[in-house]
Amino acid sequence: MSGTLHIDIGVCTFRRPELAATLRSLAAVKLPAKATLRVIVADNDSTPSARALVEKLRPEMPFEVTYLHCPASNISIARNACLDNSTGDLLAFIDDDETASSDWLVSLLEEAQASGADAVLGPVRAHYAPSAPAWMRRGDFHSTLPVWVKGEIRTGYTCNALLRMKAPSLHGRRFKLALGRSGGEDTDFFTGMHQTGGTIAFAENAWVHEPVPEGRASFAWLAKRRFRSGQTHGRLLTEKAGGSSKPVNLALAAVKAAYCALAAFLFLPSAVRRNRYALRAGLHVGVISGLLGHRELEQYGAAEVTSR
Repeated sequence: MSGTLHIDIGVCTFRRPELAATLRSLAAVKLPAKATLRVIVADNDSTPSARALVEKLRPEMPFEVTYLHCPASNISIARNACLDNSTGDLLAFIDDDETASSDWLVSLLEEAQASGADAVLGPVRAHYAPSAPAWMRRGDFHSTLPVWVKGEIRTGYTCNALLRMKAPSLHGRRFKLALGRSGGEDTDFFTGMHQTGGTIAFAENAWVHEPVPEGRASFAWLAKRRFRSGQTHGRLLTEKAGGSSKPVNLALAAVKAAYCALAAFLFLPSAVRRNRYALRAGLHVGVISGLLGHRELEQYGAAEVTSR
């Protein structure tokens, strides 16, 4: 990368007052020399409920802020609005309940330059309230890191990511509207990018921070999340390999679910290990559900507000 870099940051939001903390943290990030920054706030509510907050904070922002009203209750609509309205060389994504560390953007850019990857992911560190279950705090069940398979990252997430907008693997790529209420749209997006030759790197120091609200600090919320992730994986397996491999994939997922369920039982005295295996079992049950073509659970929009 040479010359002036134009960077956009997409923040998709839905009725979250925490957006104020997100924007203030972005105002404090370090910016490399010869770089310009713009933030795109994509409001996914049926009414422009975040507009007043954005306008109130605009005088505090040292960069341009573009507000977009992108109704309604479908996160893919908001994510695609960020892609469609980005004019930068790079587009970063951060969630509206996260705050960026001061070195966040610099760390993402350094990894993008060093690796030449089409996308760079950063880690998300969860912060628990004292009221969260002890096993959850000890096991850190909400922090987010990429998964490596045979030495490479094959999919990703949008809670902390940087995209090279002119990469061939991203040309014309959009988030699927059909997944905009269930979730899994980011997994689908990055998986498709990787399958067309795109590369994904990891910037280990590009931290963002996410408080875990009371509504998410429960085994039930985690189980629903893992099950839905499994559904997405099962659907992607079907799309990639077709119906001929479905019996094999079903059998494999069933064996994995049974193994994890047995391990959870054997580790009953250890809450962290027991719950980790139980959640893993739920993920594989979700894979079975996805392979069988069951409708994916809704996660975003009104369903998300109800669960908070």
